[in-house]
Amino acid sequence: MMPGQYADLKNKHAFITGGGSGIGATMVEAFLEQGCQVTFVDNQADTAQSLLDRLPPEHAQRCHFKPCDVTQVEQLQELITEAAAQHNGLHILINNAASDSRHRLQELTPQQWDLLQSVNLRPHFFTAQAALPWLKQKGGSIINMGSNSALLGLTGYPAYVAAKSAIIGLSKTLARELGTDAIRVNCLLPGWVMTDRQKNLWATEEAVNDCLEQQAIKSTISEQDVAAAALFLASDASRMISGQSLIVDGGRA
Repeated sequence: MMPGQYADLKNKHAFITGGGSGIGATMVEAFLEQGCQVTFVDNQADTAQSLLDRLPPEHAQRCHFKPCDVTQVEQLQELITEAAAQHNGLHILINNAASDSRHRLQELTPQQWDLLQSVNLRPHFFTAQAALPWLKQKGGSIINMGSNSALLGLTGYPAYVAAKSAIIGLSKTLARELGTDAIRVNCLLPGWVMTDRQKNLWATEEAVNDCLEQQAIKSTISEQDVAAAALFLASDASRMISGQSLIVDGGRA
């Protein structure tokens, strides 16, 4: 159970990219818990099915999975349009899908750079483009997932950090452009969230302790911490918040 309940989210429709695992899966569960209809896309059908299998029946009937590679923009836009038409319009768009694969300046090729931007940045623009006709009908909330790495200038994945930095600027400009249609656009900047992927690949005891030393709050960040912030930004509780970056990193940045 999430710590906050938002009655205005009930029966609204949320579309979430990268919802099959990690932060995205927790967001899917959090919005279902609030009574939302949720459509999520992911390129890993097996992990998405694992999520669907563990949902209670009352949540599963409001959850809709579509396999999709977010680098395939036309398919992604078509799925947004189809989902909105089928499920009472569209009220919340969350651009969560990302790739934080480690890479070095000297080794990254132009093709690899383009692929990383196609995953980490380009969808945030084109999902908004597809969602706009639906969000304009009653207003809504776009939440773009950034990263505190853009504020800290973390090393080890410069193309990723560049994309996350651009997401902040994109969110601010879309907030101004879409505000007259009562559409809010905000950026959610998590710190180092202890997902299974992070634990399996990079979260050594030494690395985690080093991160905690830099945080004001000496606890690791969970997927639930980020999902709780997303619920707030999606709800009417934040109705006058737009063009902002909400940092969830325990006071590190």
